[in-house]
Amino acid sequence: MKNIFLTIFACLYVMTLGAQTIDEKDNLFSMSAQIRARGEYRNGALFPFNYGDDPVYFINNRARLSIGYERNNLEMKISAQHVGVWGQDPQIDKNGRMILNEAWAKMKFGNSNFYAQLGRFALVYDDERLLGGLDWNVAGRFHDALRLSYQTNEHKIHIIAALNQNDENISGGSFYLPGGQPYKNMQTVWYQYQAKNIPFKVSFIAMNLGFEGGNIEDKIADNYYMQTFGTNLNYLHNKWTFKISGYYQSGKNKNNRNISALLANTDIGYKINSIWEVSAGFDYLSGSNSSKGVDRAFNPLYGTHHKFYGAMDYFYASAFKDNLTPGLTDSRIGLTFRPGKIINMSLHYHYFTTAVKIDKLKKSLGSEIDYQINVNVMKDVSLSAGYSVMKGTKTMDNIKGGNHKRWQDWGWVSININPQILKVKW
Repeated sequence: MKNIFLTIFACLYVMTLGAQTIDEKDNLFSMSAQIRARGEYRNGALFPFNYGDDPVYFINNRARLSIGYERNNLEMKISAQHVGVWGQDPQIDKNGRMILNEAWAKMKFGNSNFYAQLGRFALVYDDERLLGGLDWNVAGRFHDALRLSYQTNEHKIHIIAALNQNDENISGGSFYLPGGQPYKNMQTVWYQYQAKNIPFKVSFIAMNLGFEGGNIEDKIADNYYMQTFGTNLNYLHNKWTFKISGYYQSGKNKNNRNISALLANTDIGYKINSIWEVSAGFDYLSGSNSSKGVDRAFNPLYGTHHKFYGAMDYFYASAFKDNLTPGLTDSRIGLTFRPGKIINMSLHYHYFTTAVKIDKLKKSLGSEIDYQINVNVMKDVSLSAGYSVMKGTKTMDNIKGGNHKRWQDWGWVSININPQILKVKW
């Protein structure tokens, strides 16, 4: 860890050598706000229901205020939000739950292509399978980190480092308690190449995550580390879109088992015309059917899982039953309808199986159908709604719970009001 921080500070020092005098005449101040409310009807979302389970109804809400400042080589953003469910707080509340979801500064060094960013911000990379903003969630997902970057039109390289702790400890500081960030330290390198004359880009990522596996009662630290390596390719040819990604994980898990796990994905899209588009895709996330030997269950980490594996969030956005790690395959087809700028609709079908067999059960988990419609009501105001149905199997009952013979569905409607309130330049 000491060598990591020495490297980071050395990079910062080298970049500052090219820094030029800041021209303070060009200042930009901006302010934006967001109110997003989503009403949901859950009759088997996230986890399947049993007979006798009653549906639930609620409205969650996000109220966010963001302030930004730019001055040539300096950029800052502070964003505060209040999230929760309607009716959760009393009418007279002296303990408001406002948090800073973003608070960062970005410094560019002279006229170079280097910049450094530190503070709290979202890590969004590639298709968001490993690192995503999770904007679907009412709270979103953010990290406390330092990011160093070099960017040109064709090349981008990011170096990310984070060190998390539960408090300003006096002793026993090696222990990272649950409730905060899920990892104790992180070191990530990401590189992307964007071809100059053709619509092709490819990226590579290498990530090392450290976790606290010690015993706080006995004050015994036992950190363990997991590595993830992979690539993501995107190519557009006429009306065709091709996306391929693959990732490999190694290292140790919390039970000191060796990890050897895979994720593979392919997506193909075809734009029939300006209105209709069809797509097909396949995901494979390896799994384990034993608590012994090598752990082959892939962990998709901190991605935006709601974008993949079905909108009802049965997989990876929610846990498997009894700590099972069966992995997943997702075969899907989709249809998108865009008659204009005001409205668009999509319909997707997923067929799920486990990646490994569990006991004597079949691999099939069942099928899910997802429908969504989006409408631009007016400037800065959009309305969205969706409805999903899951038809599970006996295997689904065993790895997620519930009863597959019971009807499982989920519906929602959301309004998003997100205007830029103020933008001043002086």
